[in-house]
Amino acid sequence: MIFIDNEGCTDPKLNLALEEFALRNFDSSTDYLLFYINEPSIIIGRNQNTLEEINQEYIAENNIHVVRRISGGGAVYHDLGNLNFSFITNHDGKSISNFKKFTAPVIQVLNTMGVAAELKGRNDILVEEKKISGTAQFSTGKRMISHGTLLFDTNMGEVSNALQVKMSKIQSKGHKSVRSRVANISEFLKTPLTMKDFKNQLLIGLYKAREHFEIYKLTEAEWKAVHKLKAEKYDLWDWNFGHSPKFNIQRNKRFSIGEIDLRIFVEKGLISDFKIFGDFFGRRPVTDLEELLIGTAYDKNEISKKLQHIAIENYFGKLENSEFIDLVYGND
Repeated sequence: MIFIDNEGCTDPKLNLALEEFALRNFDSSTDYLLFYINEPSIIIGRNQNTLEEINQEYIAENNIHVVRRISGGGAVYHDLGNLNFSFITNHDGKSISNFKKFTAPVIQVLNTMGVAAELKGRNDILVEEKKISGTAQFSTGKRMISHGTLLFDTNMGEVSNALQVKMSKIQSKGHKSVRSRVANISEFLKTPLTMKDFKNQLLIGLYKAREHFEIYKLTEAEWKAVHKLKAEKYDLWDWNFGHSPKFNIQRNKRFSIGEIDLRIFVEKGLISDFKIFGDFFGRRPVTDLEELLIGTAYDKNEISKKLQHIAIENYFGKLENSEFIDLVYGND
């Protein structure tokens, strides 16, 4: 595995562009590891409705970046006390949704530091029932990213201020507040560490069992290409926010795989617009489903016919076709 040097960049748009560029362009026979730390920012999951996830007024007043990532899952807050890790590997058909495979090395290093971390739920690393890390994945088909946050010394007050916590999530998880269920790794360390020392110890620990250690520095041409991707994608309002769809039916439900929020516009009995939001993880883009259902009669039998040969679990994780159809048509 080769460690990619991001040269201390803290611009979230540039770091996410670097991550995607490495995924799509670096040697496909090699595994890579990337660390990055971002300035205060909200990183939005690929399928989320940005405006409903953020406290827009607070974010504007405090110059907090808002950037959409290419992986699914929920919105997270980043600042200079948050270390982000990204494993870039081949997609072997089994690793997607296998969060344990990629969190295990991180958890092992944390354990050696005296932090009793463990993987719980879909994709969270917890210490004493408090979340210190969330992870997500994205696959191109041949290559994949498994990335996550490590709350080392994050300003927890800003997490609550910048994010809108949906009532459905509070009700389903029984949590009273964001602050009560998250914690910083620094709180569990017996010996205080700076972020720099923590990053170095984590890196050394991840490479401890490997014979070869190599740091890769991007060429001038590669950095130019990363900046181009940032300008053409991550700098754009359309990518980070997108337009809220016109709809006259909203269907929302939280499943074990995450929340699915549907916005459907029906005209003269036909679906003329269909948009899927949520914090779920899937292997395929939900735009395929959205496009498939446009023009279909808003009728359970017709919707079922359109989806009869579609594997819904490819888009959301472990979810039955019947569960999705019931959500679309309104059966709880």
